[in-house]
Amino acid sequence: MIALGVVGLSVFVIPLVGLVGRVPWSDLPEILTTDLVIDAFRLSMIASVSATAISCVLGIPLAFVLARVEFPGRGVVRAIVLLPLVLPPVVGGAALLFALGRRGVVGEPLNSLTGLVLPFSTWGVIVAATFVAMPFLVITVEGALRTMDRRFERAAATLGASRWTVLRRITLPAIVPSVVAGMVLTWARAFGEFGATVTFAGNLQGRTQTLPLAVFVALESDRDAAIAVSLLMVVVSLIVLIALSDRWWGRVS
Repeated sequence: MIALGVVGLSVFVIPLVGLVGRVPWSDLPEILTTDLVIDAFRLSMIASVSATAISCVLGIPLAFVLARVEFPGRGVVRAIVLLPLVLPPVVGGAALLFALGRRGVVGEPLNSLTGLVLPFSTWGVIVAATFVAMPFLVITVEGALRTMDRRFERAAATLGASRWTVLRRITLPAIVPSVVAGMVLTWARAFGEFGATVTFAGNLQGRTQTLPLAVFVALESDRDAAIAVSLLMVVVSLIVLIALSDRWWGRVS
């Protein structure tokens, strides 16, 4: 088992070693301070943080409904919510374009009423990131709600606590570690989103070009820049995941 575990670990370590081995260390500061990288990093952070916040506002209530409310077709609803986990991101981006584009089912009346155009805008990047990332939060929180010990909730209700009090004082504190773990996974997925973003929002520097899109462009014209930006994404993601893993995921496990 240990030997197979080591082989499994190598699947993740070898690509990182290959990347680090090609980093242009002497030119790294100059590459990472170019306008292209700074703009892409800023937009990636805005999109990933915004997508995580939106996912919390919408995804946590959705997880409660899926975990605690019995209704016909709940399995179908859950499958639809989790579909972006297995759907090719480009297909998700195309679906967003057909639904929210200037001539889309929702996009056309939205544009007529408000003048808002989501495709090829920063808001389009946020929408695409939210679409592909929110299922991670929903599935994590729903799992926590399904497996938590509900005896404390029942005892509080028996003692006269209202539903809001039970939710605020017992349920939410019990699932906080899972919520944070889900937020980290959601942020990480949104931070690395590519396919849905390029399909729905395009690849415009300073407006819709995130770090993954910058890597894609640089691979064709500046290999050193692509490697440097890739290293930046790896470092940022590892810092966030390592910083929170012991504090939150350890409690979940």
